[in-house]
Amino acid sequence: MLQGIRILEVEGLGPGPFAAMTLADLGAEVICVHRPYTARTPARAPGMPETSLLDRGKRSVMLDLKDPDGAKTFLKLAKNAHGLIEGFRPGVMERLELGPAECHAVNPGLVYGRMTGWGQDSPQAHAAGHDLNYISLSGALWYASNPGDAPLTPATLVGDIGGGAMYLVAGMLAGLLKAKSTGEGCVVDAAIYDGSAHMMNLLMSIRQAGNFGVTRGANLLDGPHWCRTYACADGGYVSVQCLEPKFYTLFLEKLGLSKDPEFQQQFNKALWPTLTGRLAGIFASQPRDHWAALFEGSDACVAPVLNPEEAMAHPMNARGTWVEADGVLQAAPAPRFSSQPEWTPPEIPRRGQHTEEILAELART
Repeated sequence: MLQGIRILEVEGLGPGPFAAMTLADLGAEVICVHRPYTARTPARAPGMPETSLLDRGKRSVMLDLKDPDGAKTFLKLAKNAHGLIEGFRPGVMERLELGPAECHAVNPGLVYGRMTGWGQDSPQAHAAGHDLNYISLSGALWYASNPGDAPLTPATLVGDIGGGAMYLVAGMLAGLLKAKSTGEGCVVDAAIYDGSAHMMNLLMSIRQAGNFGVTRGANLLDGPHWCRTYACADGGYVSVQCLEPKFYTLFLEKLGLSKDPEFQQQFNKALWPTLTGRLAGIFASQPRDHWAALFEGSDACVAPVLNPEEAMAHPMNARGTWVEADGVLQAAPAPRFSSQPEWTPPEIPRRGQHTEEILAELART
């Protein structure tokens, strides 16, 4: 879908590389500028691999952006790119003299994507932070977890990826469309703080109707017995979210609770804690797969909680959503397009693998 689009990526951590991977998944040519190895190289950050899945489908060139020759080469690459992605703190690229001003001077149509936690211009702009910090301050963490538990979300998904990478992708695509029609580039200021707050607007629309207040555990989607996960006899878990009355009715039928006078009061908030306890006892009486089999194929809105390996083995993976290639478990691109062939995992390049090739291309331009 993005064939013919060239993206220049500056090596970073987390949401920036994920955004660039997503653009590569969509067919863009992505050149990642990896820096020479140092103690602070992203690949040497805690928990990061030597060759990262997030580099799949990209080409890699090794440049030292602090070196005048490396910076000069970078600007040549920027001149021939449609978009650029960087994830440094505000001011770093400017100090390298590779900021928007320098890049737009050689390429006025460039879409310059910037990925930060707090934004380019904010009271926290120069402060360190991570996924949980950004979504804590934005309000996106507030409703996470069950009543009485400390707020907790899946690592990186709400902040780095949802509020960060995906908003940078949306901003880059919008900027690319505008540049195509006007020839004018722009700067995309993607802040995890902003994006994670923006994702709250579905809940804010429910709040409009009076169904989502500030108190955790007393709202339509974070308090009911029919909207949570339950532990099973074998240590596994099932998720339950039968919001609509017709689905809730099926849920009760499957559990033999259709005639129970308390369970018939689905929206009685006073009963939610009691009914949660009763369901906890019921689900704890059998292993996870018992409940998965009982509810399979029904509209009762119950599903087992699977780890990624189990998800790959589940019949739902007939879509090929989870794949393993060269020992690397990974998810296929999303969304899918009717005009595209079946996807196969592309190569994950070594750092600097394409340096000579890319420099030779530059010499010919």
